[in-house]
Order: sequence, then structure tokens, then C-alpha cells
Amino acid sequence: MGTIIIRGLQIVAVALAAMFSALLIKNAKGNKDRISKKNPVIIFLISCVTMFFDTLGIGAYAPQTALWKMLRILPDKMIPGTLNVASLIPQCIEALIFISIVKVDPVTLLALVLCCAVGANIGARIVDRLPEKTIQLVFGFGLIVVAGIMVMRQLGIWPAGGEAIGFAGWKLIVSMVIFFALGICTACGIGAYAPMMAVCYTLGMSPRAAFPILFSSYTLLMPVAGVQFIKDNNYDIKVTFIGQIAGSIGVLLAAFLVKELPIYILTWLVVCVLIYTSITMFYSAFRKKPNEESSVEIAAE
Repeated sequence: MGTIIIRGLQIVAVALAAMFSALLIKNAKGNKDRISKKNPVIIFLISCVTMFFDTLGIGAYAPQTALWKMLRILPDKMIPGTLNVASLIPQCIEALIFISIVKVDPVTLLALVLCCAVGANIGARIVDRLPEKTIQLVFGFGLIVVAGIMVMRQLGIWPAGGEAIGFAGWKLIVSMVIFFALGICTACGIGAYAPMMAVCYTLGMSPRAAFPILFSSYTLLMPVAGVQFIKDNNYDIKVTFIGQIAGSIGVLLAAFLVKELPIYILTWLVVCVLIYTSITMFYSAFRKKPNEESSVEIAAE
């Protein structure tokens, strides 16, 4: 039964990636006028590097958000959609690799992946209707939370995990509810790797066994949430297509070539970047726009 579940998830992941890619290509062909003029080399490097570190467990959503924000690659309103659309193929590759080489309880894997996907579907419908200021505030708060969890893990305050390869009973129910909520957050553009890891470790799961669950969750939630963003044209076409290629290269490099990296030091660097980006998100949300200032002056007159 376990083998059937694992193989089934792998087949579904590949099928979803193929169908999603076809939908993406069709949408892009009909919206060639929306292709931005941003530097493709910079976009390639961001996607390749962030997905490289994603495979090693640092996560990609938060670093991508930070770099896109700092380098002004995307407007804040378009970040959630692009995050959910641009990394599907790399995430699918990650899931296929780790499901094959890491032992994990199939029932736990299936339950958490499905809960995350359902949450993502709901989250995509919510975020697409939110004003830019609300998205900026959500990002600002979410990035601080992710940075805080990463700091606690770095300092050894958060549990480091146990030996379990799955959950049962109340642990499975609690983890399902939390993963459902994290699916909503992910659709909103808030990276859920750190919170997902925190949940798995706190409930006693082996750190290694958590990886297939994380990558498989993203593989299913991305097409579920991404379809809504594609329908509403709320994503960047150039970043998406370059990201699929560059991100896949980053994943393969990390999975098969890298033996050892100073992850501890790199994680602290990511924490600093997340805090900086969170501050800029809050600043963007609360600063007065030029047109708002003009409106105030007109009203005063």
C-alpha cells in the first residue's frame, strides 16, 4: 500500500507539472505584451541560487521575495502569484528525488500534502483579491515569523527533531490542521519551509524524513494555487519561464554535486536579508504614495 501511495504521488506530481506547464505556455502566448524588460541574467541567477539553497533546506520563497524586492524585479502585488507559478518544475524535481531516496510514512506524506494543497487553493482565491498594502503587511509579518523560527533553530531553542518517519493519532491531526493553514500562507507568498520544519521537528519527526513532505507539499500546492494566478494574469511571465529553467539547474546541482556547505553561516545571512525585507515591506505599506499626498492637499484646499 505504501509503495502505491508513493508511486501515485510521483505520477500525480509529474502529470500536474505537465498540465500546468501547458496552461502556462498557452497563457503566455496570449499575453506577449506583458513580458517585462527586466535583466534575464539577474532573474536567472536569483532563481538558480535560491532553488539551490531550497534543496539544502533553507527555502526559496523568502529569499526570492527579498531579492525581487531589493532589486525591484517585481511590484509587490505580483510577488505572491509569481512565487507560486515560477518554481513548479524545480519543486517537482525536488519531490521526485527525495521521495525516491528518503524513507517516510506514506500515509503521513499523503495526508499533509493534500491538506497543504487544499489550503493553497483557498489562499490563492483570497490573496488575489487583496489590496497591495494588505499584501505588503502580510509579507512583512510573515517574513519576521519565518526569520524568528530560523533564529530559534540556529540557537538550538527549537526542537531538533526525533527519529519518527511519520505521525499517527493526535500528532497526525494537529500536523494536518497546521499544514492546511500553511498552505494558505504559501499561496499568499509566505515561504512555509521553516514553519513546516518546525512542526515536523516539534512533533518528533526525523529532519531527513521531513524533506519529502516539504517538497511534495509544494509540488501539489503550486499548481493548485497557480492556476488562479494564471487566470487572473497576476504573475510575471519572464521571471516564471526563466525561473523554471534556472531553478531546475540549481536543484540538480545541490542534489547531486554538493557534499558540504557552510549552511549555518548561510542561514544567518538569509535571516538578515529576511528582516531587512520585512522592514522594507512595512515601510512600503505605510508610506504615503505621491497620489495620496496630492489627494490630501486637494482635500485641504
